[in-house]
Amino acid sequence: MTRNCRGLFVALGVLSVAALVAPPAAAQATKNTPPPQPSPNAGIEQPNIDVAYGAFQRGLYITAFNEATKRAQQNDAAAMTLLGEIYAQGLGVGRDDTKAAQWYKQAADKGNRDALFALAMFNFQGRAGASNPAEAARLLEAAAKLGHPGAAYNLGLLYVQGQQFPQDFKRSGELFAIAAEAGNSEAQYALATMYKEGRGTPKDLSKAMRLMQQASIAGNLDAMVEFAIAQFNGDGVNKDEAGAAQLFLKAAHLGSPVAQNRLARILMAGRGMPADATEAVKWHMVAKAGGASDPDLDVFAAKQTVAVREAADKAAKKWLSTVATARP
Repeated sequence: MTRNCRGLFVALGVLSVAALVAPPAAAQATKNTPPPQPSPNAGIEQPNIDVAYGAFQRGLYITAFNEATKRAQQNDAAAMTLLGEIYAQGLGVGRDDTKAAQWYKQAADKGNRDALFALAMFNFQGRAGASNPAEAARLLEAAAKLGHPGAAYNLGLLYVQGQQFPQDFKRSGELFAIAAEAGNSEAQYALATMYKEGRGTPKDLSKAMRLMQQASIAGNLDAMVEFAIAQFNGDGVNKDEAGAAQLFLKAAHLGSPVAQNRLARILMAGRGMPADATEAVKWHMVAKAGGASDPDLDVFAAKQTVAVREAADKAAKKWLSTVATARP
């Protein structure tokens, strides 16, 4: 099972609402920022700041800062939001949460949805002041009304968790649907879970799997694993063991211990791909290093020859070493 398929309360409650606005591709996340649940569609609106935004995307942060400053002096809300992002991440200038919040506030007052969302996250995290969940929730509502996918998703989480609002699964489903339609893979996964559980929406396994597949294609790791499980078993989707095996393989390489053990079982049984004892034991060792246990695979590994176990151990250590070296 993935971390998020043990029921809706667990599925959605573990997700963090304290996430910064997802930066454009060229930007680097701030190291001090908690792990986010970002919206891939939470980019900064671009009208009137094409030069500044283009420079930002190419990593020319000082140029972006200078160009955005010119536009901000002309009351351009998108430029103000970009300046907030530059200060928030410390790109080309020193990181300054106070200045970031000031720029976000100016843009938010002009109705910029990205600034409203970023300012909401600042209020959740307590950056540039004391944490203010009530104000953060208000800002999320405002951004969601303006069509911000990340705001709709995070607002939906608040309704699931019943923190700033009374718990309302139906409203959560509506908000997740808005964000999912805009391509937010986290929302697609959350909405899929609701359809799967029949919580806040009618139970519909086919809809759940369609959304799960969309989230999987978009790169949501939990969705990849759940869709692969469903595909392997033929639950709500056509049974396809070979397709599931390839998806488990992809998720395993992306670091999912659950997928790594599932792949090990496939390699052990030879279903979906040829049996390979060495690879099966290797992936189980990798999964165990990631905290995932499987007694049946333990028994299988113990029955292998010394040569297989040694080869698997060597391969697992090499894989883990490569992953550790690749981490920032």
